[in-house]
Amino acid sequence: MFRLGERMAVRLPRAGQYAAQTEKEYVWLPKLAPYLPLPIPAPLALGRPAHGYPWQWSITSWVEGEAANVAQVGDLTELAASLGAFLGALQHIDASDGPLPGPHNFHRGGSFEVYAAEAREAVDVLRDEIDVRRANEVWTAALRASWNRAPVWVHGDISPGNLLLRNGRLSGVIDFGMVAVGDPACDLAIAWTFLDSESRESLRRSVDVDADTWHRGQAWALWKAAIVAAGLVDTNAMDKANCWRTINEVLSAYA
Repeated sequence: MFRLGERMAVRLPRAGQYAAQTEKEYVWLPKLAPYLPLPIPAPLALGRPAHGYPWQWSITSWVEGEAANVAQVGDLTELAASLGAFLGALQHIDASDGPLPGPHNFHRGGSFEVYAAEAREAVDVLRDEIDVRRANEVWTAALRASWNRAPVWVHGDISPGNLLLRNGRLSGVIDFGMVAVGDPACDLAIAWTFLDSESRESLRRSVDVDADTWHRGQAWALWKAAIVAAGLVDTNAMDKANCWRTINEVLSAYA
């Protein structure tokens, strides 16, 4: 993403597997925005492949704010409540015609079973460093408690880099490339990747999810952290630095 002037941004997919996300955002973000309590990017134009660049790209509005950082958050519990209200509003938008999970969004909002084998492989690699029994309990609970309701809207990548702060408070949410309709559990992973125990409960109260969905959220968080810690995926420095904190948060909080 590149800033364009004062009020716009240019978004260019970095690889072919992200290319379908551009048009998806262009179609759906204007339909979601009126129902959400925080600003999100507004698509302004679609660009075509040209000059050696092979995929569609887009111009969107620029959403003011700085990427979330614990040191800059005024009140982490308040941020969690604001995020929960945002996710709750997103989940209540009519999802009847929304895009189903699939390769276009790496199955976010779909069944956790897609990643179950990879998760267990990561646990096996880390068997001398983590509580294997408890980790396997997390996976088993997630697989047993599948989403059995009507699909709801899912952002798909609720992470600190996509949450914007102004004056220490949550001011916007960006990067809806993973958006789909399905199981909202994946959007809860931030409860263990970024929040602490007190703010985690604030998020849970605010978004109002059942215990099974909460447990699946734990599994999503543990899956991502475990495959990073086990070296099964190459990722950014922030994920590498944070993976063991997330693993410890999930395994100590699981009940």
